[in-house]
Amino acid sequence: MKDLKQEVALSLRQTIERVYPAAQGLPEDLSGLLEIPPEKKLGDYAFPCFKLSRSLRQAPPAIAQALQAAFDAPHLARAECAGGYLNFFLNRGNFAKSTLDAVLEAGARWGAGQEGAGKTVCLDYSSINIAKRFHIGHLSTTVLGNSLKKIFDFLGYKTVSINHLGDWGTQFGKMIAGYKHWGDRETIEKGGVEEMTKLYVRFNQEAEKDPALEEEGRAWFKKIEQGDEEALSIFRWFKDVTLKDAMRVYDILGVKFDSYAGESFYADKTGQVVEELEQKGLLIDSDGAKVVDLEEYGMPPCLILKSDGATLYHTRDLAAALYRKNTYDFDQCLYVVAYQQDLHFRQLFKVLELMGYDWAKTQMKHVAFGMVSYEGQALSTRKGVMIYLDELLQRAQEKALDIITEKSPNLENKEEIARQVGVGAVVYSTLQNGRIKDIDFRWDRALNFDGETGPYVQYTHARCCSVLRKAPDLTSIAPDYAALDNDECQQLLLLLSRFPETVRDAADKYEPSFITRAVTDLAKAYNKFYYEHRVLEESDPAGTLARLLLTRAVKNVIRTGLTLIGVEAPERM
Repeated sequence: MKDLKQEVALSLRQTIERVYPAAQGLPEDLSGLLEIPPEKKLGDYAFPCFKLSRSLRQAPPAIAQALQAAFDAPHLARAECAGGYLNFFLNRGNFAKSTLDAVLEAGARWGAGQEGAGKTVCLDYSSINIAKRFHIGHLSTTVLGNSLKKIFDFLGYKTVSINHLGDWGTQFGKMIAGYKHWGDRETIEKGGVEEMTKLYVRFNQEAEKDPALEEEGRAWFKKIEQGDEEALSIFRWFKDVTLKDAMRVYDILGVKFDSYAGESFYADKTGQVVEELEQKGLLIDSDGAKVVDLEEYGMPPCLILKSDGATLYHTRDLAAALYRKNTYDFDQCLYVVAYQQDLHFRQLFKVLELMGYDWAKTQMKHVAFGMVSYEGQALSTRKGVMIYLDELLQRAQEKALDIITEKSPNLENKEEIARQVGVGAVVYSTLQNGRIKDIDFRWDRALNFDGETGPYVQYTHARCCSVLRKAPDLTSIAPDYAALDNDECQQLLLLLSRFPETVRDAADKYEPSFITRAVTDLAKAYNKFYYEHRVLEESDPAGTLARLLLTRAVKNVIRTGLTLIGVEAPERM
């Protein structure tokens, strides 16, 4: 099945060319000009004839009437004028058959494509800090990046998921010093990141009483920089312990990475960056430090080297960008990082551009997102308002189990379903709204089975599965698509037909929330259909089969949509 919107757009172009051969200024593809009418009674698509008014020197209503008189398309029942709009009504029976044939034939690949074939997208997300616990502040970047990876994979791109670890800086020298003074391997192996954090806190407390410890910490970090075997061995072990902790969370979320190359990986590559900046005359002195002046572009200077010669985030990010381009030859490099880092990335991209790398202007993207709060409270380590992600996910599963046990006490595999629902609720609530919008995570909203939530959509998927399990064997008859002529079925069919376009919009705008919204709308529309029409009707087997095919298509697309945002779809709830 061709994209329905594209078919209407093609018929519209052919009609315009017949009626107004002198029309100018229209794009080759008119689908971007088609609108969805605000009310169903106004049609399925609408073309605003104002777009032609200036070049044709005619009033929009007159243009609409002329186009209506000449319009002829088999996939449309009719075209109607409404002021300056030409509204299109689909042929309901043909639309039902062509949509269901296409959706069911594609199965889990409905909406997939190959437009990304031969293209590579690098995605930098999650990017946890070594020796620090994985908290709710990392949730948005992790699930956003994971969903975008799935979306680009679905469209045929080669994706490279990168966890750019925060694993460089004097703090690691301090941690080694603290470990050498007060730590032991067994305690850290058992307690993980929590024990490393205690060591770091103790080091800072002791250093206030004995300033010589600060110098000891710097000396250990210098040993890391110089490749001292003992320092590197402890440093790598700290990383291993942290990643082991993080992997538990990633496994629960179903998140995987192709690369864990973090800041330390690029430490020995920054010299080349500094040398290139020098050669290209971009570095200037600023109180002993080295910076790139960006005043002309409305930004403060980009700090490359501190006065003591130490590198900074920008230096390592420049090295990382050049390494990724040389290694992966990406067509896009996405940084899924909170909006507070907007200046950092504008500076980074501008410096790359000034270095002569024109691809930085079009291929480097900062995919920003909003702040996360919890039950109305801003997260703050200092104030003790910090929710650790493993604890949040565990609590979500426990709460989901309580609700499921109450609603469906005889359900088998309740613990497994509670895991799918609890984790899904957390992910879904994070991806529910536009990514730049701040998120206030609240339990009563996230785990609500009746609102626009993950559990609601999952429950609709399970409802579809239940209907299909109860279905009689109707393989010997043909479906009667006239049974899908009502508004509720047609709304479902429209939503199904638009899903491929939604996937592409989500990729183009880096907005998984478009898919979240699409499956929510599909779930709401299916439940409206379910309550207003009998799906299984003994006296109408051909109509029953058509409704079952519609149910199967809805189930498939909900499952695909949930998969693309990183949420599982239980078959029973």
